[in-house]
Order: sequence, then C-alpha cells, then structure tokens
Amino acid sequence: MKKIFITGSSDGIGLYVAKMLIKQGHEVIFHAKDITRAKHIYKEMGKVKVIVGDLSDFEEIKSLAKEVNNLGNLDTIIHNAGLFHTSNESIFKVNVLAPYMLTVLINRPQRLIYIGSNMHPQGKINILNLSLEIGVDYSTSKLYILMLSLFFARKWKDVYVNVVDPGWVRTKMSNYNAPDSLEDGSATQVWLATNSDAKMSGKYFYHLQETLYSSKANDIKA
Repeated sequence: MKKIFITGSSDGIGLYVAKMLIKQGHEVIFHAKDITRAKHIYKEMGKVKVIVGDLSDFEEIKSLAKEVNNLGNLDTIIHNAGLFHTSNESIFKVNVLAPYMLTVLINRPQRLIYIGSNMHPQGKINILNLSLEIGVDYSTSKLYILMLSLFFARKWKDVYVNVVDPGWVRTKMSNYNAPDSLEDGSATQVWLATNSDAKMSGKYFYHLQETLYSSKANDIKA
C-alpha cells in the first residue's frame, strides 16, 4: 500500500485519481482549497484525510506542508492543482510557485508527479522578469513546471520525478465537451504513483506513453 498526497483533489482529475488509488487499496491524503470543497470530498468519499489550504496564499502553503509532514513520510506526491481561466498572478502562484514551495517544504517522497499540458510549447521563458504583479499565462506556467520537474529529476537521483499531460479532459476547468474522459486523464498518474515498473525520471507522459516535450524546457541557462 502506498501513501499518496494529491493537491487539488476535491473534484475533476484529482478526485478521480484519488478514487482509483483508493480502489486499489492505497492511502490517499486529499487537499481542498477551502472548507466548502473539503465538505464535498467528505460527501463523496466518507471518512478520509483532507488537508485544507489555499495555494495562492504563501502562509497557507507553509502550514499545509507542515501538516503533511506531520502525517509521516509519503510514497508519492501528485501536484495536480492548477488554474486556467483566471488572472496571470493567480496562475503564477498556484501553477508554479505552490508546486515549487511544496516540493521543497514537504519531506522528499519516493515519487513526484507534476501535471503538464500540451500548451507548454507556447510558453515564453522570461526568468529575469518574473513578478507576482505580472504573473504568467497558462502556457508559460506549464512550461515552467516542466522545467522545474526536470531540475528536480537532475538534482534528486533518489526520486522518480515525471510530468503527465492528462490531455483535454471533460472537467469543469477545461470543457465538458472535451474528447478525453476522466479515466483517460487519470490512468498515467495512477500508474506512475504506484507501479513497481514505473521507475524512470525526467520523463514526459501522455496517456501512459512517454512522449516528446518542447526543447525549450531543457534550457538550463534560462
């Protein structure tokens, strides 16, 4: 049995991944932005562990990380939470800064999984001019999270660090008319989080297959 923490697991892909993992017998620690979303998890899942914290608030991120660490060592963390239709400032905080902060604040697990997007090639690298006021657009946030994952894959040789593009999935965040199902968008995360054969790092996956990503993400001098 694996112990797995999933950010943004109150609905959509995060919740579906959690359900699949629990069905396999694993222990899942849920995350919700606020109490209202936490209540939705309890209604859906019954008696489970839910940690509440707004990933756009740096102090709440620190508190969340401390609470996770108090639960003991994790096998896997899935950085699933993300924003799309909102301000560039909020996208920067939740899609980029929150995963970074949680990665360095939470005790190192065996596996780290970040959620990417096929929109990342449209992102623009502008490291020297990053600011909360300007923020970043969605495509750039997914390019940065890919670069972040590749950095940790190089730095932490004892951790399997990978990125998953879940596809265009029928969720509230994307579009309920999207072509990919929740099962399509969740299977890779479940496999990477638990399978003993999934011992690779620095890879980019789409629907259970390793695939290419933009060469921009390999620019370590950016």
